[in-house]
Amino acid sequence: MDTYRRRVVDSELDDLFPVLPALSLDGPKGVGKTATASRRAGTVLPLDDPATAEAFEASAQPLAVLPAGTVVIDEWQRVPRSWDLVRRAVDEGAAPGRFLLTGSAVPRGARIHSGAGRIVGLRMRPLSLAERDLGPPTVSMRALLRSGRGEDGVMTTLPDIVGHTDVNLADYVREIAGSGFPGIRPLAERARRAQLDGYVERIVSREFAELGVRVRRPETLRGWLRAYAAATSSTAAYSTILDAATPGQTDKPAKETTMIYRDVLEQLWLLDQVPAWLPVGREFARLGAAPKHFLADPALACRLLDLSEQDLMGGHGAIPLGPQEGTMLGRLFEALVALSLQVYAQANEARVGHFRTRNGDHEVDFIVEQGPRRLLAVEVKLARTVSDADVKHLLWLKHQLGDDLVDMVVITTGDTAYRRRDGVAVVPAALLGP
Repeated sequence: MDTYRRRVVDSELDDLFPVLPALSLDGPKGVGKTATASRRAGTVLPLDDPATAEAFEASAQPLAVLPAGTVVIDEWQRVPRSWDLVRRAVDEGAAPGRFLLTGSAVPRGARIHSGAGRIVGLRMRPLSLAERDLGPPTVSMRALLRSGRGEDGVMTTLPDIVGHTDVNLADYVREIAGSGFPGIRPLAERARRAQLDGYVERIVSREFAELGVRVRRPETLRGWLRAYAAATSSTAAYSTILDAATPGQTDKPAKETTMIYRDVLEQLWLLDQVPAWLPVGREFARLGAAPKHFLADPALACRLLDLSEQDLMGGHGAIPLGPQEGTMLGRLFEALVALSLQVYAQANEARVGHFRTRNGDHEVDFIVEQGPRRLLAVEVKLARTVSDADVKHLLWLKHQLGDDLVDMVVITTGDTAYRRRDGVAVVPAALLGP
């Protein structure tokens, strides 16, 4: 029986693959790249299989002998030469829908062509909330981005915000701990914890080495990962993360070492930081430029901090790092929302940033940008209800940006979607979709 769960990225593939000869589906191990790609394939080359990789390497023209139809080159980074071969095939006139590459790392130091203009990349992330069978979303990011301004630029009325969900705080906590990795999510609790622990251990003991980076002190890397998890949803400086990773140590690793940690984790698609939104052509005094920190899956942060669902519900957990206030549950709920926003924004050809002045007097959790004059401001609240104080930064930003800010949203743990009298949309996290 076919148990495949359609992903948001499938709609992107539906749009692009019939007209482009080569796409690259990139993301961390376990997000479902192979399952998604294989459904479109006539031929699959699993380059993480040693025999297949050896045969590919030994052939002078490995692509020339492949049958017609779509070819999936799975884990292409195991044979970096495969990327350049596909690029060359595109230059020589490969048909639309010919090559679909999947990768869970960017080879370190490999001499490969960028693929610009030839191989189009799509990021694949763990399951968003809309992909987790929590009920049908009733509010789409696409509709929100079209709020206020029509395709012709003429101002229109704001769309109705409606919907009801039975998903509550305990359910969101379960989703945080339960993981968005499709193969881990269905497991019983103990098995799921063991798989997540094993995932982290593989990163420390194998993934760095496979990218040619020697980890001299694995315990330091584990400590850095735990400190980074504690900095979830914050803009903590990397020096602060390092200090938290090595408390009381005078012989701290060099800053360059921890920057290598960050760079390799980015190569493995395990960091999914949200950059600061830096507006072009607008005057904002002293904006923060640091990114917000997120791991690819909030469940990884949860395990690194050894937090159970009961711990989160009880308000326990590591003291958050960084200038922003909030409990660890609040930060992990924001991380769950951030994951979903990144998925939905990509589907709408938009980008996600965050907004914060350096002194913290104005802050908006997320800015979704679909071009310079189509902006969506999003606040995340670990609460069922929304007060006037919760929307003051949104309304301030609306005053600054005018019609370019097409809509304002507060995402909550409540049960009903509606629009406030001041124009702010209140949307339970489970009711938002692409």
